[in-house]
Amino acid sequence: MLDPRQLQQLFGRVDIYVFDQLARGNIVPGMRIFDAGCGSGRNLVYFMRAGFEVMGLDRDPRAVAAVQDLARELAPSLPADAFRVESLEASKFPDDCADVVLCNAVLHFARDHDQFDAELDGAWRLLAPGGLFFARVASSIGIEDRVIPRGGGRFMQPDGSELYLVDLDQLLAATERLGGELVDPIKTTNVQGLRCMTTWVMRKRR
Repeated sequence: MLDPRQLQQLFGRVDIYVFDQLARGNIVPGMRIFDAGCGSGRNLVYFMRAGFEVMGLDRDPRAVAAVQDLARELAPSLPADAFRVESLEASKFPDDCADVVLCNAVLHFARDHDQFDAELDGAWRLLAPGGLFFARVASSIGIEDRVIPRGGGRFMQPDGSELYLVDLDQLLAATERLGGELVDPIKTTNVQGLRCMTTWVMRKRR
């Protein structure tokens, strides 16, 4: 049995909802993993250690440098350009290049509806037919009467932060528009009424 330190070494600081997809067998060896907004790679430690083909992008050059260092340590066989400083809207990664696209705490930084849609479409383009799309995004679900609209889909939240917030109808409409099928019901975590984070998991129709 693994002790907590061994678990942390194996999985890093992986988002618990990404771990849930692994534990349930929705992500399995042989799948190509793309982290859309990879940061320093906190959700990629297990995938690198387990020999998955892993790719990603981020706007922040320092974050990409950090995840490249992580890859050199844990997965030295990955191509040098597996992680790039790019935006989702203008990525040069090819269509259908991944079987799983992770978009964890990224889309809610959109400046308006147009950028949200452009980033979402950019992430979806990378996903192969039959692939799994996983997103965690800030939402107004459950705190609709506590957020203050700032225009363009952005809201001031009770915790004082201003983000682009989705709602249930918007996610359902986007699922249909993209040609996706929900893998799980849309689930929202309410953090003491101060902010809400929604997990959105769908599969791309073949």
